[in-house]
Amino acid sequence: MSVVGSSPEEDVMSTINITPFTDVLLVLLIIFMILTSLLKPPPVPEAKNRIKVTQSPLVMIISHNPKTNEDEIQVGADIIPKMELYDHMRAYYDQFGKANDIIIKAAPSVKYGTVLTVMDAAKAAGFLEFGLANKIQGATGLNTP
Repeated sequence: MSVVGSSPEEDVMSTINITPFTDVLLVLLIIFMILTSLLKPPPVPEAKNRIKVTQSPLVMIISHNPKTNEDEIQVGADIIPKMELYDHMRAYYDQFGKANDIIIKAAPSVKYGTVLTVMDAAKAAGFLEFGLANKIQGATGLNTP
């Protein structure tokens, strides 16, 4: 008597093999990771003030000197060494009296630590408000290409 039904070769597979699916997902993940590392970062939008900037008696320009590979701090025509920064800031504070604001204009290639050093020296000298200048609309300046 034969039993109609199942032999070992005719069993229905009851589990799903997810190994090929996982392989495809990992390959896609690697492709997307490579593509995102090759993409150029988006450009930084230009800052536009809604409130007009008040005239400040003291504008400090920080630029990068490629010859010496150092950052230079400049007020007017004077280039200030980093070691004498606090003394100059104190003299500027005494000279301008109640005008307690300072505008710092830094080139994009300047080290962030240099800007912080200038801000720290200005705060220690007594300046209360800082403005970080960007390219002024309609003017040629330090950050223009």
